[in-house]
Order: sequence, then structure tokens, then C-alpha cells
Amino acid sequence: MRVMKFGGTSVGNPRRIGEVGRLISDSTPKIVVLSAMSGTTNDLVKYAEYLYTKNQDQAKIFLESIRAKYDQVVEELFTTEEYKSKGKHLIDTHFDNLDEFNQDIFTQYEEKTVLAKGELISTALMVYHLQEKGIGCVLLPALNFMRIDKDQEPDKFYISENLKREISQYPGTKLFITQGFICRNAFGEIDNLKRGGSDYTASIIGAAIGAEEIQIWTDIDGFHNNDPRYVKGTSRIDHLSFNEAAELAYFGAKILHPTSVQPAQEKNIPVRLKNTMEPDSPGTLITGETTGSGIKAVAAKDGIVAIRIKSDRMLLAFGFLRKVFEIFESHRTSIDMIATSEVSVSMTIDQTDHLADIISDLENYGTVEVVHDQTIICVVGDMIGESKGMAVQALEALRNIPIRMISYGSSNNNISLLIKSSDKIEALNSLSNYLFKPDEN
Repeated sequence: MRVMKFGGTSVGNPRRIGEVGRLISDSTPKIVVLSAMSGTTNDLVKYAEYLYTKNQDQAKIFLESIRAKYDQVVEELFTTEEYKSKGKHLIDTHFDNLDEFNQDIFTQYEEKTVLAKGELISTALMVYHLQEKGIGCVLLPALNFMRIDKDQEPDKFYISENLKREISQYPGTKLFITQGFICRNAFGEIDNLKRGGSDYTASIIGAAIGAEEIQIWTDIDGFHNNDPRYVKGTSRIDHLSFNEAAELAYFGAKILHPTSVQPAQEKNIPVRLKNTMEPDSPGTLITGETTGSGIKAVAAKDGIVAIRIKSDRMLLAFGFLRKVFEIFESHRTSIDMIATSEVSVSMTIDQTDHLADIISDLENYGTVEVVHDQTIICVVGDMIGESKGMAVQALEALRNIPIRMISYGSSNNNISLLIKSSDKIEALNSLSNYLFKPDEN
């Protein structure tokens, strides 16, 4: 069985819903994971903000504007009165329920229930569309099998057992539709896998059923060797290893959610990135094998904060680094890069919710310097292995750009460089010209 995930832009309007319907209606057994229609989750977040601030009148007006958009989707998507009526009833049911949250008290639990509506609506609309076209399918409610534990991690045993139980109720069925992103928590409450979690859902499902392949369908034809938003003439990468893909996803390549590689990697299930608008393109295949050598791609991660702790006592201070790391751990903040010297240690973070408290705790051990508006440039490929001089090439490409930190050697697959965010576009273009277009140098 195959798992196919389609993002919000892939089901962003009636025409695209129809295109996805055609893509998934062949005879290959599959589970299709859908995101909310593009823009819906953002709209629901805004609606929730109105409810938190008790702006009930504006919340009602805004909710009706979203409902009107979906009424138009129903009108354009369905061709028969029967299914127009079913679609209208579906929209009214969900939006009447959303309106019930417009009360004096609005909680975080209720917000997650509100946010789940996007996926619940998109999957129901897809099932109705397929049924109207005479295509057999079954809706698998993700809330019946997708669960996270008390540590916010997927409950793999629960998911596998309950998903298989759900599927077994429909022998002979070849097409299942389910929701991405949403789940239940350890207490049975509606929760989610955080933003971008539909990729994660697809990978978790693929691992749970031992899928032959997991396909992530978006509006771009796979990983490119640089960011096409900032660099012209980028090229698609045909093949990446799991480790290479994970590095690119974590350090800024938007096509794949960073967490989505791990479940597939654990079960060695190939992941293929495909373009909904160019379905015949082979996309990028991600497997456990490493093919080719040298530098394959460049990515950039914005919103980085650099922190340096300077202490004359560090050289002889046994356990100093452990104490520093414990501070970040206590505030549940991950470190991206780290560099040390005899009298200082520098690190980067991209989560700033607890920055003030972290700085306060670090000041107990030395002088703390904080620099905002930084970007990590990640150069991915065979950086150590058999290739020679790869790191030198990356540094030479950035010879005119100030580099604050370098991380090299902790992975065979990347070298990470910290620069000012204002230098990002120049850096990406310089790397592209030097590494991938040597004739232009």
C-alpha cells in the first residue's frame, strides 16, 4: 500500500481538488493524507485570536466570511444538486459548531478543536467529490487512530494497532482518505502535530502499515539545490539520503517538514517528493542509500539568535558545558549550532519564547552577548567521506561575507555557517554560482 500526502495548496481550490481526485483514483491501494485547504488554518488561528480577546462581534463577522468562502467552494466543486446539498450541510454543520465557541471563555483545548476543522472539512469534501464521480473510497478519521503520548511524541503502538483495526473494517477497499496534522493527546483530547504536521502524519502512517512508498505532493517538483525563492536557475535533486534530506528540511528547505523523515527512515520506507501541477515529473526520491558525491544542495534557516557566554574561569571549570546545556534543557529550548574556545562558548537557537530567562540563568556563569537577526546557511552533501575540499569550496564561495560561526565535522552531511540575515540572499547566490555553476566564476 502507498501513502500519498497532499498539502494545502494542492487542495486549495475546487479545480485542484478535482486534479488530486484524478491523481488518486487509480487502482493502486493507498491512504491519502490531506491538509486543510490553503489559508484555512491561518483563518482559524485568527478566529481563535478574536475569541481569546473576547472580540465576539468581530469573531462572528470573520467566521461568516470564512463560511462564505466554503459555500463558494461547494458551489464550484459539485455538479449535482444531491452533492451540493450534502456539501452545504457539511459546511453549515462545521461552521455552526465553530460559532458555538464564541463565548466568554475560550481555552487552549478549544483552540485545538477549532484548528482541527480545516482538515475535517477538506477530507469530507474530497470524499464527497470522489463519491459524486463514482469512485469508491472510505474516510478514515485520524482522531480514531492518531495519538501522541504525554511527551507529545507519536504513540507508535497505539497508532499501528488502531489504524490496522480501522482498515480491516473495509476489506477490499483500495482508497482511504484521512486527515493530516490532527490527533488526540494522551488524555483523549483533540490535539495536533504542530504546523506542517501533515507531512509527519503521512510518514507515521507509512511506518505503521509498512508502506511501499510515502509520497509528499506539493507545488514544487522536489528538493532543489538552492532556494528558488531567492536564486534563479536552481535544479531539482533526483536522489537524497534520509540524512541529507533531514539536514535540508531542518535548516530551511520548506518542501518537507523536518520531523517527517524519521518514521520513514526507521522503517527504511522510500519517500518521494512530487509536484501536483507536474505529476509526470519524477520528483526527488529519498532513501537510505547515499548516491553521488560532493555538495548537493544549500538551504537557509532564518530567525536565528546567537548567544555567547564568556568566562575567564571556563578553562579550568569542570562541568561548565553541562551546566550551560542544562539551562537550555530546563527551558525546553533546542540548540542548533555550538562552538567553543578556552574562554567562551557560542551557540544558536531559533526558539526565543524563554530567551530572557535563559540569559538570566547564563549570567550566573559569565558575560552574555546576544545577537539577533542571524541566518544559518546549511551546505549539504558528502562533506567528509570520499570528497575532498568540499568545506573549502563552501568557504571560498562566501569569502566576501562575514561568517560568525562554523559547524563542521559533527555530521558527514553538512557544514553550517552563521551569517547576518541581511547577507542571506547574497550568500545563497554566491554559493549557487560557485558550487553549481562553476563556468560563471
